[in-house]
Parts: sequence; C-alpha cells; structure tokens
Amino acid sequence: MPIEFSYLAVVFVVCIIWFSVLKRPLYEAMLMAFIAIVAMASFVTGEFSLAVVWGYIWDAMTTSSLYVIFVFILSASLLSKTSIIDDCIAVILSIFGRFRGGAGFVAIIASSYMGSLSGSGPGNVATTGVFTIPAMKKSGFPAHLAANVEAHASTMGNMIPPAGMVAIAFDHLAKTQWGESFTISQFWMVLWGVAVWFVIQRIVTLYVMCRYYKVEPMVKEDIPSFKESIKKGWKSILLPIIVFLPFMLNTLFEDFFVAQLGAKSTSIANSILLLIPSLIVVCGILLSDKATKKRMTPKKIFGYMEKGMLKVVPTAALVLFAYFVSNVFETLGVEQAIGAVIQSMNLPKFVLALMIPLFTALLGMLLPGSTQVKIFGGVIISIFAAAGIEPMLSAAMLLCICGAMHGVTPPYCACVYTAMGIAESELKPTLINCAIWILIHYLLSVIVLLGFLPIVGLVKVL
Repeated sequence: MPIEFSYLAVVFVVCIIWFSVLKRPLYEAMLMAFIAIVAMASFVTGEFSLAVVWGYIWDAMTTSSLYVIFVFILSASLLSKTSIIDDCIAVILSIFGRFRGGAGFVAIIASSYMGSLSGSGPGNVATTGVFTIPAMKKSGFPAHLAANVEAHASTMGNMIPPAGMVAIAFDHLAKTQWGESFTISQFWMVLWGVAVWFVIQRIVTLYVMCRYYKVEPMVKEDIPSFKESIKKGWKSILLPIIVFLPFMLNTLFEDFFVAQLGAKSTSIANSILLLIPSLIVVCGILLSDKATKKRMTPKKIFGYMEKGMLKVVPTAALVLFAYFVSNVFETLGVEQAIGAVIQSMNLPKFVLALMIPLFTALLGMLLPGSTQVKIFGGVIISIFAAAGIEPMLSAAMLLCICGAMHGVTPPYCACVYTAMGIAESELKPTLINCAIWILIHYLLSVIVLLGFLPIVGLVKVL
C-alpha cells in the first residue's frame, strides 16, 4: 500500500483521539492532525522546513473561498436577527399548514432556504428549528420524526447556493482540465438543478412518513392567515429572488457579457459571489418589518456582529486548518495516490457511483463536509470524470455526498443532536428514523451521479 495512505490514516487517528476520546473541539483536532502529518512527512522525506510549512499556512490564509465561507456565516447570523425568517416561515405555513404534515413541509422548505444562506446545518436547526419543531409536534408529529425532518432539511442547506462550501467545490473544478469551460454562475445553476431533486425527495419521504405515523394537518387556529402573512411578509419573498437573479442573468446572457467586456467578463461571477453576503444582509435589513422589535440600528448591527463572531470563528478555524492539511496532502500527492489506486481498479461508473458516496458517508461520521470537500474534492472529481461522469455534476455532487451527509451521520451528526434537544426526542428512535433518511439520500445521490435524472443548467463536456 502506498505511503500516502499512511498520512491519511494519521489524520483519522489524531482526529479520533483528539475529538472523540479527549473531547476537544474538532478545529483543535484538525490543527493537531496538521502538526502530526508535517512531523511525519519531515521524518519520511527529510525535505520539510519552517519555510515550507509557512508556505502551507500562508497559501491557506490567502484562499478567497475561506473568506467567502466566513462572511456567509456572519451574514446569516445578522439575518437571523431581522424579521425575515419569521415572515418567511409564516408565509409558507399559511400555504402548507392545512395539509397533512403541513408543518413538516414548512420545515423542509424554510430550513433548506435558510440553511443555504448560512451553510451551517446545526446553526440553521437552532434558528429555524425553534419554530418548526414545536409546530410539527403540535400537529401530531412524533418527536423523533420532527427532529429528523428539521435536521435533514437544514443540512441540505450545505448543497444549495449561496452556501459557503460552494466556493471550495468550484475551486477544485476550476483546477481540472475542464475548468476553463465553466463559470461560477453555470455551477450555481447546476447546484440549484441538483437541489430540486433532493427537495422533492425529502417532500416525498415526509409524505410517506406522515401517513405511516398518521400525522394530521395543523389545528386551524394555529395556521396563519395567508392574506395577512403575504401582506406582512411579501418583502421577505424577494430575498431569494434578489440572490438568484444575478446568477441566472449571468448564465443566460454569458455570450452578451463576453462580447461587451471580453476577458473581463470572467470576473463578473466572482464579483457577484463576493457581493452576495453583503447584499443578503442589506436587503434583509431593508426588507425587515420596521414595526417589529427586530428593527435594526447601527448599534444593534455591531452588537450582533460581535456575538456572531463567536459562531464564525470556530467554523472558520476548522476550515482554515483543513486547508493546512489539504495543502500538505497536495504536496505529498495523497489525493493522486488514492485516485491512482482507485483508477487502477478500472471500476465502472456504476460501482464508483455506489462506492464514493458510501466512502464520504463514512468520512462524515467524523470529518465535516467542508473538510472532506477541501481534502478529497479534487480526487473525487477526477475519479468520477475518468469514469465518464460530467465534471460539473461531479463537483456539484460533492456538496450532496459530503456536506449534506456530515450533519446527520452518527456519531457526530450535529444537526440531529441539535434537533433532538429542541424536540426532546429519545436517541434510539431518532437514530433509527435518521438511518432511513440517510439511506434514501444516498440512493438518490447514486441515481443523480449515474445521470438518470435531468439536471437544469448542466453543460456536458465529456
């Protein structure tokens, strides 16, 4: 077995000991793993120096996607302090509340949407789950089902733009031999096209489970008036349109921009990506109901930013240290070694579509989705592309098989644990029900990878 696999094993062992045994934060575990593989590489190769190690650190700290993730999480923290979330939920609840399991459909739609803004599954469970989970329980949902509906809806936010993890996946895609064929706008359109199928999957799964558990519609008195909800919250519906519209226009009229701006047109989408977090916050503040107690003032905004930093820093540190590890792996050729071994097996596309999502699901039991995408994203795209799977679809599916799985795969499953705390559900029935949701998500991932479903915006280059 190649020595490169030993470096991977060291990362796993250190993370397991530091996080699971010593009960220290995961970002500390990732930093310890970086130190361990640097020490091991120095011993094995004798070529590492302080200058080389500093190069890994500096390269990670100057990676733009790191700051994209940072500002998206911070913007979501600020947005949660406005009335936008409450208004969105009220509008959706007024539409779906009168259906069997209506509160669950509200959770899927609202939490998927809000999770995409933050890219943080557990954080989204904590913010929207306090509304949706009690509503589900009140309408007859068993506690363990309510917890899983919210958890699996929130973690899906990691695979829907503008989640910060999108930037990491596109970085990998841009480094491939097909990278120049794609723009970030095209990639976002494909991600939305993929996400539609997973939203449908969760809605269908919920529909079946509501009948199995005999869940009834919400009590009429608890359903907001559609007329009043729209009157009060119509402005909140504009926010996803504001986010979506620039990317759609840039994709549909790419030839026009190229003709008008030439080479400069390639920077348009990147500029949009950097502006989106600020746009979300500004629009959220402007569209928020001024009559509520959540009215924003400069003093409140700075106060919320200060508190929001406490949520941002641990996540940013985890991603930063994962970038450290990824840079070492890149120098040592770990990704290439793993890819070479898998490619040497000459596995058909069908087998790879079954095997890789299972591999990432197992990784998700410990490693965060963003860490998986950063460390293994490049090799996964290469392996899939070599087997005939479209590169852009391969990159898009990284967020489905890594980001969306991490928050719900035990023993880590932070989304599930957070939802359990709100729902006050028991561990055993919650994890049993969770396994069903995970299995269905896995099977749909395989189906999408094999190209059995049409994906909006997909450009074929193979």
